[in-house]
Amino acid sequence: MFGRRGLSSQSQPSQRAEAPALDAAPLQPPLQATVLDLASHRPADPAAEAQRPPAQAAAKIREAASAVQSLILQRIDSEVASRLDRDALAAELAAPIQEILVELKVQLNQREQQQVLTLLLDDMLGLGPLEPLLADDSITDIMVNGPGQIYVEQRGKLVLTDATFRDDNHVMSVASRIVSQVGRRVDESTPLVDARLADGSRVNIIIPPLALDGASISIRKFAKRGIDLDRMTRQGNLSAEMATVLKIASRARLNILISGGTGSGKTTLLNALSHMIAADERVVTIEDAAELQLQQPHVVRLETRPPNLEGRGEINMRDLVKNALRMRPDRIILGEIRGAEALDMLQAMNTGHDGSLGTIHANRPREALTRLENMVAMSGVNLPSRAVRTQIAAAVNMIVQISRMRDGVRRITSITEVVGMEGEVITTQELFAYRFEGESTEGKLLGSFDSAGLRPFFSPRAAYFGLERPLLEAIG
Repeated sequence: MFGRRGLSSQSQPSQRAEAPALDAAPLQPPLQATVLDLASHRPADPAAEAQRPPAQAAAKIREAASAVQSLILQRIDSEVASRLDRDALAAELAAPIQEILVELKVQLNQREQQQVLTLLLDDMLGLGPLEPLLADDSITDIMVNGPGQIYVEQRGKLVLTDATFRDDNHVMSVASRIVSQVGRRVDESTPLVDARLADGSRVNIIIPPLALDGASISIRKFAKRGIDLDRMTRQGNLSAEMATVLKIASRARLNILISGGTGSGKTTLLNALSHMIAADERVVTIEDAAELQLQQPHVVRLETRPPNLEGRGEINMRDLVKNALRMRPDRIILGEIRGAEALDMLQAMNTGHDGSLGTIHANRPREALTRLENMVAMSGVNLPSRAVRTQIAAAVNMIVQISRMRDGVRRITSITEVVGMEGEVITTQELFAYRFEGESTEGKLLGSFDSAGLRPFFSPRAAYFGLERPLLEAIG
């Protein structure tokens, strides 16, 4: 696998043997059990190594990895390397890395050599400096703002990490690798794109000239552990009574709209509600970048497609909603309603596709209804306002408002029923609301999830499914 391509005689000691080919005996990792001064092959001072500041050590390792990478690519067959798995490539790279470090007179201990190897593997096989962030289960969002700044959301708070890219080209290389995996591209002609990682994490990328300070990559990580309403109750996202009402609403096939701001947990709640869908129902999901984690056996997942280089071939949300109606779905789940597809979704909800779910960006339930009305107007169909509102009132049964609060906790702040029309106005009634009461010494918000004590408008429907009694008990 390894050859001495493109190296000058000054950079290649004549007495050093050729690195073994790929079909030779497996390489033994050269990293010794003791800490070595690689330039002189003398043991380094462990006390001095321990006193090195973490930030300084991290910077040194990144510099070493950058220097090694430019030389290692001259000594390997990249095509062969791309076919190896991570462990095999690590074994093959170990010896050349140590040789290069000796040539460069870079002094690293055993742990630091291993970190250099890890950085190189992340760059060659993964997403570079993003790999350890993706592996950290406590991180939910990763935000790259150019090569020198990477933020993460950890336990609901934004934190600046010490991870960085080498330069703008490094960021663009990682961005291109992400989008190529889903058959998309990112370049000056297509400077913004939605994509997903192999594990389902959602990705948005925007590059110069639209992003002035370098390419920006935003990753909403895929939750490795499935989340349901019971777990959300234990986390304090809602009360047990609210969870019961939402379970019954989903089981009784109500059309539910989940409303909230960016990063408020709408998709997570949508996944939790979908757990109540029966296994014998045919479900069609429609998303810009597929990220829903439905557990049912009969799920058809549809994803939009951007136009090609000639500006043709685009398939948008509205096209997919129209097609979904021809697929005999029991339920349609729309990842996000944000345009003209709102009209088609309302028509689907009104024509026998009960139990459909969707999310919408809005700060309050009433604003969600207003936004829905505005989106219908975007469809180009000239309908009177009253006709649109009547259709919304007939289609949407419940709005669940979720919010990410300043202590980093996502909470369901309102469960509101759509009751009907009074004149020109859609009427609603709030079943539950979160009431803020104060703040603990640790900075956590204190409050209660209060029931309005009103009889739900969908009680007769719950009775049809044999669920009226637990519904009324939950309401109190």
